[in-house]
Amino acid sequence: MLALVLLGAGLVAMSGLAPVAVAEDVRSRQWYLDPMQAEQMWKVSKGNGVTVAVIDTGVDATLPELRGRVLEGADASNAPTSAHKDATGHGTNIAALIAGTGAGGGMQGLAPASKILPVRTVGDRQKDAFDPLMARAIRYAAGHGARVLNISFGTDAGDAKSFPKTQSAVKYALRKGSLVFAAVGNGGDESNLPAYPASLPGVVGVGAIDRSGKATKFSTTGDSVGLVAIGDQIAQHCGKQVNRTCIGGGTSQATAIASASAALIWAKYPKWTNNQVLRVMMQTAAKPKTGDIPSSYVGYGSVRPRKVLLDGEGDPGPANTNPLLAREGATKPNPSPSASKSSDAGSQQQSSGSDSGKQGAQGAQKPGKETKASDGDNGGSATLWIALGAGAAVVVGGAAAFAVMRRRNSAL
Repeated sequence: MLALVLLGAGLVAMSGLAPVAVAEDVRSRQWYLDPMQAEQMWKVSKGNGVTVAVIDTGVDATLPELRGRVLEGADASNAPTSAHKDATGHGTNIAALIAGTGAGGGMQGLAPASKILPVRTVGDRQKDAFDPLMARAIRYAAGHGARVLNISFGTDAGDAKSFPKTQSAVKYALRKGSLVFAAVGNGGDESNLPAYPASLPGVVGVGAIDRSGKATKFSTTGDSVGLVAIGDQIAQHCGKQVNRTCIGGGTSQATAIASASAALIWAKYPKWTNNQVLRVMMQTAAKPKTGDIPSSYVGYGSVRPRKVLLDGEGDPGPANTNPLLAREGATKPNPSPSASKSSDAGSQQQSSGSDSGKQGAQGAQKPGKETKASDGDNGGSATLWIALGAGAAVVVGGAAAFAVMRRRNSAL
């Protein structure tokens, strides 16, 4: 039986850093919204009419910036409580990154008019195996109107054959017309093992880039990376303590940015299918200047919804062909491993945030030891559900002492 591990950011005290006496509001620290041209995009689309399922630890609907944005949802475990119960704050932060309104000095989501469908997947260690629990969560989300499914965690135990129920659920979600985004993991500098469900065919595996547009050291690399998004130096609430601000990062946050980007595009073009939305995201993603496409580091590139919403770029193409599984746009120009680590968004100032779908055909290059991305903890042994979202998070507001936790040791 797989055990469950904390899916969110641990609080890590940085050497020499003291808490700031007066807490800053989170929005003032969300630097990436400006280079993404969020204000301009919101004049075109805010995600209206699109429901994003947050398959996670639950979502606290009482958070000021999430009031009115969170649907009832469900707890997919064998001993359900409430989808609005969130013991760690991880799912709540992910939801706020997607649909937060900024109310009360809180987080400003990239798609603030979208709705959040919380699907709590905190299982009992004795009763809930990963595969059936994840499958139930995905089926519930797709069957209850979620066009975008955000999965900011997973496991590195087993291989694709170990998750038949989850794979079946992914196929169900795709048939229902949904897009499934999942974090590829934070083990890039250690085991770099493929994570699931991000590595399953049909799931868009999302890696993390920093503000320079390069793949972060911790972001897991390999075939599972379809797109990348900003996942470093992300402002968020410190767990359940909404009066304090933390700076963290990980592929969880990157996945939220990718999911929100899809919501913005879908709201503008509601008649597009899941395949068409994904296709334009792949086409308009910022690509590396050299190296294989898809790249083991950034997949098809860094998501840039502004290119679709503001510049009118992207050809939706055929409605019924999955561009990820068909590996559309795959090229092989003069490979350059070092160059492949950069998403070259014309610099991150233009792309800031990207999400990439996993290659269902499983054909991208497998990086060797010398090409692994790195930074941060692995998130657990192969017998544990791994933390795919959080890198280090630094408290910058409030006066409480720092809590120091390693992701691999942060058991729920």
